[in-house]
Amino acid sequence: MGLGVLGIAVGAGLAVFGAAFGIGNIGKSATEGISRQPEASGKIQTAMIIAAALIEGIAFFALAIAFMLIEKA
Repeated sequence: MGLGVLGIAVGAGLAVFGAAFGIGNIGKSATEGISRQPEASGKIQTAMIIAAALIEGIAFFALAIAFMLIEKA
């Protein structure tokens, strides 16, 4: 049971780290895009929010699976 829970915890941590890294890259790219073309800031911001929401959804799904697996371990 100990190693199974440890593996699940590492997997959940990697999922959250990957989501944070992805959202950070989205923010960086959106900031660069807005600084290059300020007139397109509305479209860039909308696309950034949609992409961030999709990434967060994947992270929440991974965490939900991890919590379900902890109950079985």
